Amino acid sequence: MGANILIVEDEEKIARFVELELGYEGYNTAKAFDGRTGLELAETGRFDLILLDIMLPKLSGMEVLRRIRRTSSVPVIMLTARDSVVDKVSGLDSGASDYITKPFAIEELLARIRTALRKTSPQEDEVLSCSGVTLDTARRTVTAAGAPVELTKREFDLLHYLMKNKGLVITRETLLEHVWGFDFTGETNAVDVYVRFLRGKIDEVFGIRLIQTVRGVGYVIKDE
Repeated sequence: MGANILIVEDEEKIARFVELELGYEGYNTAKAFDGRTGLELAETGRFDLILLDIMLPKLSGMEVLRRIRRTSSVPVIMLTARDSVVDKVSGLDSGASDYITKPFAIEELLARIRTALRKTSPQEDEVLSCSGVTLDTARRTVTAAGAPVELTKREFDLLHYLMKNKGLVITRETLLEHVWGFDFTGETNAVDVYVRFLRGKIDEVFGIRLIQTVRGVGYVIKDE
């Protein structure tokens, strides 16, 4: 049986087009044309993935996303005409799984849906440690020198990937592919932004050098 996907999009022609294409691929779909209705459907918990437009009547897509994230980790792919780095970072930092700009090719959307759904498949729990920092995937907690560190979902996922590959130099492109789940073409500075966030919360606060820059390549985590 195909995954259940909720389409929250106020442009009915776009919503219907996406609904038909997803149906051809074997997905089960439901539609909402405003943010409030979309949130009510999302809160039923019966969807495996949500396609969410940002510019919605009654309740903005960003607000819908924030409210969903209070209780659910369901994958959310943002659909929007906005394409600036600030908007992308804002959406992703609020908990979006992915971000696609209109107009989009349906093949690209389908690929991103497959990627997002794969990421929700069960994974083995891990407890990773490096330089006094401990990350627990089951509890989604991070501690440094025994003290809790509050991270956003994106910061946690980035730190997890780097720690899981401790000792290996990871390129920005690889981090985008595995942490964000898609490629910011020509905008790999998004990785740099999140590395700065992590350094501000861990390296600078606890006086350690956890994430190291390999100039011209990417980043690496090593035991001090």
